[in-house]
Amino acid sequence: MNVPRHVGIIMDGNGRWARKRNQIRTQGHLEGLKAAKRIVRAAADLGISYLTLYTFSTENWKRTADEVGFIMGLVKQYLKSELDFYRENRIRIRHAGDAAGLPADIARELVSVCEDTRNFEGLQVVLALNYGGRDEIVRAVRRLIENGLPAGEIDEALIQRNLDNPDIPNPDLIIRTAGEFRISNFLLWEGAYAEYYISDKLWPDWAEPDLQNAIAHFQGRERRYGGVNS
Repeated sequence: MNVPRHVGIIMDGNGRWARKRNQIRTQGHLEGLKAAKRIVRAAADLGISYLTLYTFSTENWKRTADEVGFIMGLVKQYLKSELDFYRENRIRIRHAGDAAGLPADIARELVSVCEDTRNFEGLQVVLALNYGGRDEIVRAVRRLIENGLPAGEIDEALIQRNLDNPDIPNPDLIIRTAGEFRISNFLLWEGAYAEYYISDKLWPDWAEPDLQNAIAHFQGRERRYGGVNS
């Protein structure tokens, strides 16, 4: 079965999920966390090797201080409370994004969990936290300049090697929930030739059958990477 090696997910619709039920937005984020746990387990069971979850973007800081604080609290809780789950399933946690822009306690917890799970050989879950595709490219170019590389020598391969996780293959499939048709600054470089799947279902309602359906659609695609298949 042609299972995508790397899947990225833009987890959208938490706020709308809560609004439809006359609940506060933070309740939607709490249910979204539960959905993320279900999908992580499903991805591991389906044989996916890498799963990148768009957890908090560089633009999400524009939200209210209360909502941002709640999301950061959820992230910290998830990182700390799920360590036994990671160990049991041999899941490695990794990070994409600018850690320097995170609250100090979140950054410390993230480093700790990534270090504790670094030798696990199962599914690798990349938390895109304080992440933006443009910001990632800018930081990669800055690394090259700081290393004294002349502008004329910078090429695609060098930029690729200076991205946040250069050893991870580019995503085969990018999923967006809640019916939105936007990239929203997610994996701009890495997702250049990813297949996209848009789901109308709000993220807190997602479960394993939804991931299976997205993979089934992916398996029906013909990937040409700009060329023509004979």
